[in-house]
Amino acid sequence: MEKIYYDLHIHTCLSPCGSDDMTPPNIANMAYINGLGVIAITDHNSCRNVGAVITAAKDLPLIVIAGIELCTVEEVHIVCLFPTLDQCVMAGEEVERHLIPVANDPKIFGEQWIMDETEQITGTVSSLLINATTLSIDNVVAFVEKYDGICYPAHVEKPSYSVLANLGFLTPEMGFTTIEVKNLTELEKHPFAKKMIADYRIVTSSDAHYLQDIGADKRFIMVTEKSVTGILDYFRS
Repeated sequence: MEKIYYDLHIHTCLSPCGSDDMTPPNIANMAYINGLGVIAITDHNSCRNVGAVITAAKDLPLIVIAGIELCTVEEVHIVCLFPTLDQCVMAGEEVERHLIPVANDPKIFGEQWIMDETEQITGTVSSLLINATTLSIDNVVAFVEKYDGICYPAHVEKPSYSVLANLGFLTPEMGFTTIEVKNLTELEKHPFAKKMIADYRIVTSSDAHYLQDIGADKRFIMVTEKSVTGILDYFRS
């Protein structure tokens, strides 16, 4: 088994709430400087900047996992991770088709920039990416597995956009085996905390929207091999 430091929830400047400094090379280099071995790019309901981060990191000892932070119809955020960029792109195209059509207003929500690995802006997304999709939490696991991915509820202890805040519960029927927690102390205040800690694998990622937050609290997992396959197998085991 090998130890690998991770941050599996990072936004780029494609997310309207992400800082303009969250460019593909900045993210890759900050993750490397912070000693991370693997990161996942998880913009809201899209993966259009994942390829650029992968290319920006190609000369670094850093694994970049293609991901999406999907917002269900219940407005619950779900981290979705995929084995390959192609599978993530196919999933992302379907997620965007499920996005409730509301136009982004950059003056209110911020820009939604698509960039290449050199920080050149190659386009924007006109639909508001932080909106909900029409995908339900009851079928999101099956949706992600269709593209060979894994998924889990994001920042479950937060007072907004979390499964506990919006639904008040987490059941085995939803199909999750992992939950993401940003602050375990906050989770422990929940009446179901002990059961969730006992029943689910817990990961802690930054949900970084700013460069200084990437990998700020270093966490590691033990994997059979340092690869995308090895890391996703950790969640499937």
